[in-house]
Amino acid sequence: MKILIRADSVVIEGYVNSVERLSKPLMSRMGRFVERIRKGAFFNALKRDCDVHLLVDHDWMRDVGCQSQGNLELTEDNIGLHARATVTDPQTIEDARAGNLVGWSFGFEDVPDGVERSVDQDSGLPLRNVKDMILREVSILTRAKVPAYDGTLIMARSDDDIQLIGEAMMDEIEVREEKAEEPVEESKEESTEEKADEEIRDEIQPQQEEHPEAIETIDYSAFENMIAEMKGA
Repeated sequence: MKILIRADSVVIEGYVNSVERLSKPLMSRMGRFVERIRKGAFFNALKRDCDVHLLVDHDWMRDVGCQSQGNLELTEDNIGLHARATVTDPQTIEDARAGNLVGWSFGFEDVPDGVERSVDQDSGLPLRNVKDMILREVSILTRAKVPAYDGTLIMARSDDDIQLIGEAMMDEIEVREEKAEEPVEESKEESTEEKADEEIRDEIQPQQEEHPEAIETIDYSAFENMIAEMKGA
């Protein structure tokens, strides 16, 4: 997760979830299970005409952007769902400066035939293979949300919930703060070209004053007489 703090915004970039990887055990009312987001699931979701929102800690009261506003970019690559967000929300900027931003998660809905159910051979737990979904939101997680993801049980939820919460994605965090640029003062010095012109003027002017005869005067009277004679011929 990369965080760039600016004077009036914060740019947050990273992976919301990685594909083809088993989650840690999750909890539903039916008991524990594991989940795998299949490659292409996010790609299919992003093709839908659905405006994905940017939340903080899955809280719709803290909606800080969306795709249609242009401050949230989402793509699926070989690793998973990648997000880049520019947030102007003052509280989120303050959380970034305080080191309180710790990861990503996402909220989604199942679609018909979008989940294949089986059993994980290693753990023996029910396995949800998600190959399609309706992606509703991606969330920036703060330290306030960390306890909900501690231990082996990441999130308690029901399979029939309208919106499901994906596994938290937390990795190394890189924070940078962009320094404000100092205003550039206009140079009072003359340009090289202006200085060269001035030096030439300074050199020529004294010569003209000391040797006025050097300024050539052309007498056109001879030409005027010649023209008059030709007209009279």
